[in-house]
Amino acid sequence: MPEHNGPLLGLDFGERRIGIAVLGESGLAPQGVATLRNGETGPDWDGFARILKEWQPRALVLGLPLHMDGSEGFMVGRVRKFAESLQRRFPLPIHWVDERLSSHAAELVLKDRDFSPKKRGRLLDQAAACEILWTFHNARGDA
Repeated sequence: MPEHNGPLLGLDFGERRIGIAVLGESGLAPQGVATLRNGETGPDWDGFARILKEWQPRALVLGLPLHMDGSEGFMVGRVRKFAESLQRRFPLPIHWVDERLSSHAAELVLKDRDFSPKKRGRLLDQAAACEILWTFHNARGDA
C-alpha cells in the first residue's frame, strides 16, 4: 500500500499510556498531540480513531524498546501485539524505530525547558513520541 501525502504519527507505547506526536510533511519539528490511556482493557481505540481522522497520517512510526545491547525483551512483544491490533483497526503503513533512549532524551528536553515535575510527567509520553519521530526522520532523511 503506497503512502499518501500527509504527516507521520509517532507512537510511544507504554503499559499505562501511549504518547502520540505528529511530524508534518515539511519535517520541521514534531509536536505532541495527545496521551491516550492504555491498560487492562486495552488502548483507547476511540481516541486513536479521533486522532487518525483529524490528522490523516500517511504512516505510523512506533518505537521498539530494545535493551541497551540491542536484544528484544518483554515489552517488544507487547508493542508488536499492539501494532498488530492497531493495523487491523486502522490499515496504515507502520515503520519501526529503535527507541532505547527516547524517554531519557524526552525527559532531558523537558527539564531543559524548565517545566515543573508535574508538567513533565504529563508531557513525557508525547515528548518521547516526538523523539521517536526525530529518530525516524533523521534515519530516513526524507520523512
